[in-house]
This record gives sequence, C-alpha cells and structure tokens, in this order.
Amino acid sequence: MSTLSPLHQRLAQQLTQREVAGTRRRLTQPAAGLVDFSSNDYLGLSRHPAVQAALQQAMAEAAGSTGSRLLTGNSAAAETLETHLAQFHRAEAALLFNSGYAANMGFFSAVPRRGDTILYDEASHASVKDGIRSSFATAWSFRHNDLADLERRLTRATGAVFVAVESLYSMDGDMAPLLELAALCRARGLYLVVDEAHSNGVYGPAGEGLVAALELEAEVFACILTFGKALGSQGAAVVGPAVLRDYLLNFSRPFIYTTALPPLTVASLTAAYQVLPQLSAERQRLFALSDYLKATLNAVPGLHVPPESHIIHPVFFPQQPGPETARRVAGAAQQAGFDVRPIVSPTVPVGTERLRLIVHSYNTVAEIDGLAAVLGQAITS
Repeated sequence: MSTLSPLHQRLAQQLTQREVAGTRRRLTQPAAGLVDFSSNDYLGLSRHPAVQAALQQAMAEAAGSTGSRLLTGNSAAAETLETHLAQFHRAEAALLFNSGYAANMGFFSAVPRRGDTILYDEASHASVKDGIRSSFATAWSFRHNDLADLERRLTRATGAVFVAVESLYSMDGDMAPLLELAALCRARGLYLVVDEAHSNGVYGPAGEGLVAALELEAEVFACILTFGKALGSQGAAVVGPAVLRDYLLNFSRPFIYTTALPPLTVASLTAAYQVLPQLSAERQRLFALSDYLKATLNAVPGLHVPPESHIIHPVFFPQQPGPETARRVAGAAQQAGFDVRPIVSPTVPVGTERLRLIVHSYNTVAEIDGLAAVLGQAITS
C-alpha cells in the first residue's frame, strides 16, 4: 500500500480539523418539493414565463460561446444588453462579466493601482476581498457600517482612494448607509464602489437597485450588478463611466481571459430586464413578507432576527450559539419540508453561526407561520 505524500497528509489534516470543528463543507443536492427559504431568486424570475420562453427560443437558435468576448465570443445581443443595462441603471456604460465574483475580481484587481488606497467594509463579500488581494494598492478594512472608523482610516490613505461597500449585505441582510457614504466621498474626493448583488432588481421604482432608488447614480463611481439573485440567471456587470468600461475591457484579466457568457444567458437576462419594471407588485409583496417573517420569528422564544435585516434574515440562537445548533435546527426544518440552510464559520465569524433565511415574492404567510412553528419546536427540543 502506497504511503501518502506530505502534501496529501497536509490536505487531509486540514480537512480533519474542519470536521472536528463542525465546519467542513460538503456538496448536497436540494431535495425536491421543499418550500424555498434559501435561494436568491427573490422575485421568481428564473421561473417567469417570459424568461422561460426566451430560453426556449435561444436554445433553438444559439450555439455555444465559442471563445472570449475579445475573440469569437462577442455578439450583437451582448452589446445590446450592455447598452440597455447602462440606460436602465442610469450609467454611461456597462460591461458584462461571467459572475459577480469575476466582476469584483475584475474591478479591484485592475482599477486601483500601486500607490492607491482601498478602504472596504469588513463585511464585504469574499470576491471583493480576493480582488483586493490581487491589487497592488494598499488596502484596509473599516468596521461594518462605521463611518467614523472609515474617516480614521482616511488619514493614512494615498493616491486615488476607493471606498468599497455592499448596498445590502449578503450575510446580515442590513444596508450600507449609502447617503452618508456618498456625502463623505463627495466631500473628500473618494471613489465609491457599490456591490448591488442583493439589491439589483429589488429596490427602485423599476428594480434599478438601491443606488438608483436613492438617486445616487452621479455619486457612485462604479456599481457591480449580479444577475444570479433577483434576475434569476447568472453573470454580472460593472456599470459606470464609459472610460471605465473601456479600461476594464483592456486591463481586467477576469474579463479578457475567459469564455464569454453563453447566448442562452444573454437571452434570459434580456428577457428578465424587460419583465423587471412590471414587477412592482411582487417587490411590494416581497417587502411585506420580509417584515412579517422578521416579526413572526422574533416572537418565538430562543430565536433572534436583527431589526435591521431585510429580505435576507440571519436567525441567531442567543441561548444556544454554535454550529451544532445551526445545523440541528436547519436539519429539523428540512425534515419538515422547508429549504433552510445553516451558515457557519469560516463563512461567518466563529460565534455568529446562524440560519440564513431568504424571503421571496412567491412565499406565503402560511409558509412563514409553518416555518416559525418548526423552528420554535426545534430550538426547544
């Protein structure tokens, strides 16, 4: 029997450490028929008839991507979509990326240069942090939503200074203080970069996002828009000045050196953006259900949902913190027919393990009541 190499042993040891800590990740296939409180498909656009019809038509007409956008993967449909994205989100230009991760990597690794400074909220997504690590700029985090701490960091900043935040944070469901951030960046000559992954499609009169809803388009240097959430598809775009689009097209390695989005995705996104302005009733229902879920769960002994959460709701267990509780309660919910997932470290800091509940416009009050009953029973058993 062959002996494992030192590298094999090291990898196995690290996996064992996570197993012991209860934080080892595994792929699971979602069970059919569960009530969805986990996916990011906030408005149900992935199942909308117009989007489905566009996919069917594209399947009959379109071939594969065939290459990168700069070689054989570009298309009139992709450029038309980018023009619409820029107009819809009230920007000069837009550039498609294959995912929100690639868009954040592509922006932060290319635009801030040596001698520049990036100040980012400590709760920023991993893709923002990984993009920053790939940059030659100096970077510091500031405490979550803490403008005073951000201003303290500014005393050490040099060059072009970028402030990176999420409009709606993916794990806590709270919002960045965009009005105050925009005012600070305007006064100090900073470049505000907003990741709208979880607000795109949801906020604004036509779903333009939180930046547009607050009329801050002129105050934000770049928005990263992700399409795997409320748009029910995949991919992303960076929207901002026309010179930014041209610069990314020339210098952003995650854009240059990857195969283009497939025609099916471009078709589904084009259809979804045509439908989005018609979904104001669905957005209002989403907000109402979000408020109802938060109030209902906070009435259950042993559960706590922060008052500032919206659409994304972390559920904490103040009397029984830890990954074991999160996994046990999520398992009970799944057994009862609800798709609920635990979130544990290293995705969130140790001691902040939780359930992460997501509300959708297609959920019902009865489903929320049923979930609250199951969670209440699980936490006391």
